[in-house]
Amino acid sequence: MSLVIQEHARARLITDGPDPRLVPVELRCAPEEPETVHVRLPGGADWAVGVDLLERGLRSPATRGDIGIWPCGRAQLVIELHSPDGVAVFQFGRAPFIRFLSRVRASTAKRPAAAPATATPA
Repeated sequence: MSLVIQEHARARLITDGPDPRLVPVELRCAPEEPETVHVRLPGGADWAVGVDLLERGLRSPATRGDIGIWPCGRAQLVIELHSPDGVAVFQFGRAPFIRFLSRVRASTAKRPAAAPATATPA
């Protein structure tokens, strides 16, 4: 039985103000959606992000739909989320994402392959 993979991280919400706000963020990957990471923000907002997009965004700028991800120096990661209400920009340490994605990939690699279909006589 596979379990949900979770990681808690802190992000800086980048605003026009002088001091960015620190916010708790939860990363989740469920066995029924092994290629999707749910990024849960304070207030219950949940963004579904592809594992492949996160992996690419750790190395170079990557965008899909309303989500942009890019590295910021060696130790930071920026995630930009667009919604009808506006744009939110978060800056994270890369370490929680690297740990999380490593656990997701290890979990995916351990999954048994589906048994091949066999022909049944009619």
